Amino acid sequence: MVENVRLRLLVAGLQETVARQERANQVLAERVAELEARLGQSPRNSSRPPSSEGYEKPAPRSRRQKTDRPSGGQPGHTGHTLEQVTAPDEVLIHAPAMCGGCGESLAGAPVVSTESRQVVDLPPITVWTTEHRIEHRRCSCGCVTMAQAPAGVGAPVQYGPRVRALGVYLLTVQHLPLQRTAELMGEVVGAPVSQGSLVSWQAAAAAGLDGVDETLVRGLSQAEVLGADETGIRVNGKLVWVHAARTDQLTRYTVSRKRGYAGMEDAGVLTALKPTTVLVTDFFRAYWNLDVIHAACGAHLSRELVAGSEVDGQDGWAEPLERLLAEINRVAHRARDAGGTAFAPALLATYRRRYEALIKAGWATNPGFSPGKHATKRPKHVNLLDRLDGHREEVLRYATDWRVPFSNNGSERDIRPLKIKMKVSGGLRSMAGADAFCRLRSYLSTAAKQGQTAFEAMTMLHNGNPWQPATS
Repeated sequence: MVENVRLRLLVAGLQETVARQERANQVLAERVAELEARLGQSPRNSSRPPSSEGYEKPAPRSRRQKTDRPSGGQPGHTGHTLEQVTAPDEVLIHAPAMCGGCGESLAGAPVVSTESRQVVDLPPITVWTTEHRIEHRRCSCGCVTMAQAPAGVGAPVQYGPRVRALGVYLLTVQHLPLQRTAELMGEVVGAPVSQGSLVSWQAAAAAGLDGVDETLVRGLSQAEVLGADETGIRVNGKLVWVHAARTDQLTRYTVSRKRGYAGMEDAGVLTALKPTTVLVTDFFRAYWNLDVIHAACGAHLSRELVAGSEVDGQDGWAEPLERLLAEINRVAHRARDAGGTAFAPALLATYRRRYEALIKAGWATNPGFSPGKHATKRPKHVNLLDRLDGHREEVLRYATDWRVPFSNNGSERDIRPLKIKMKVSGGLRSMAGADAFCRLRSYLSTAAKQGQTAFEAMTMLHNGNPWQPATS
């Protein structure tokens, strides 16, 4: 009897140990799966940038549908090549000295034809110094009067607006660090300048953009559709956040130590939007606290669906759903090009039914989960499925409102110069410098969208007459 009790206790203890080990194994298996998923991330199935792949990039896997068109330029495409100009700056005549046949001199022989060949080059690059002589004249009454100096001429020696514009252009458009900018100015242009002067030029230029910034805030706040994004940058070695709001005609960046809704409040654009405004973003929660009409970025969802389809057993719904979203976008583009303004109700209903069927297939593939919030941690593909199910209208906003783009890629493109600046320069030195950089990038990005060249816009700014963006 005692022996039986002892054996039962031993068996119970072993069963508890096995159960504990099974739970531990499950936790470890989930952890291994999570780490393998991280190792498998690439720009194709996540938001990682292409530069993160290093030198061993995998073969590209395009999601575009194959067509009958050959690769390369299509018929009717206008090519670009270097062409001769009609009025060259200098013409050099090259005459043959002797006849190639008999060897006689060709001096005075008639010219029967010419062949023009042009070399496009830079003249010697050097600064141009203008001396302003301010005369002092004595009147017969004995009073000496000095002539008024021209605007902007306030020191015995100073750099002019185009030199200052070039320095700030190199910092904010070409993203050169301060030291390399100073070196280029001295070696190539012949204008040696200190790093301190470059910083002061940049700050003064940014300070001259108050009116432009007010125009950007007003124009973006009144936009019918706009996109938003944020990214982290390093300022004095610490992480801060740049918030971007944009349309196809306007861009505005602001920098803040705060991420999310608090940073948006500091920027003053997104929190001032009308309830009828359509805001295109990713699924970052702070954006969805705004009282606007939301649209989900299709490019983010496509990458997540690609990642989901690579999970065992999930390709039956994830891949077809990614292709469905791409198909709707493709058909909408073709219809817009043909003059259409909306899908026919029957076609839109068909797309919705296909979407519904794939969502149901997704839940059927994951029977242990259901829609809604859960206390326990769920796999990423299940969270994605839940978002696609619960935010159908926001996901398909581009199908029901053709003003809305399929993706928020425009915001990511507008954010990219900031990441380039971080990669080239490593970071910014102060919040004041970061604010100046963001102001100038807002000005230059908007100018580029409206057909203005960056250097000309920068020169106008340093002449005290900044280019003004149109908001309508």
